[in-house]
Amino acid sequence: MTVIESTTELNLPVEKVYAFLADLNNHQQLMPENIYNWSSTADEASFTIQNMAKLSIKISNRIENKELVAIPVEKAPFDVELKWTVADNGKGGTIAKHIISADLNMMMKMLAAGPLKKLADHQTERLAEVLK
Repeated sequence: MTVIESTTELNLPVEKVYAFLADLNNHQQLMPENIYNWSSTADEASFTIQNMAKLSIKISNRIENKELVAIPVEKAPFDVELKWTVADNGKGGTIAKHIISADLNMMMKMLAAGPLKKLADHQTERLAEVLK
C-alpha cells in the first residue's frame, strides 16, 4: 500500500474545518486545474482527471470533527482511499492532514505516486487559502 500524506495548519477551530471538508460540494474548490466535469452532493462527487480517468467517490466513513474517508463508487484502476483528519493544534487552530492510500503495483507506483503527491499537496495548500 502506497501512503501519501500532506499536512497544513489553519487558524480556525476544528469544527469549522471539519464542516467544510465533510461536504464534498466544497472539495471542488480544492481541486487542481486538470480536474473538470465536476458534479457533487454532500456525500458523493464525480469528476474527470485530464488525460487519466473519470472517478466517482463517496464518503464511506465520518467521525465528527476528527476524520472523513472517501472511496471510489465504482471499481477504480486500483484500490484507493482518500482520508482527511483534523486535530486541534493546541492553540485554537487545526492541523488538517490529507492521506491518500493506494494499492499500487511497482509500475503504477512509478506512474501515479508523483501525481498523487502533487494532488495531496495542492489540496492542503488550497484548503489553507480557501479557509483563511
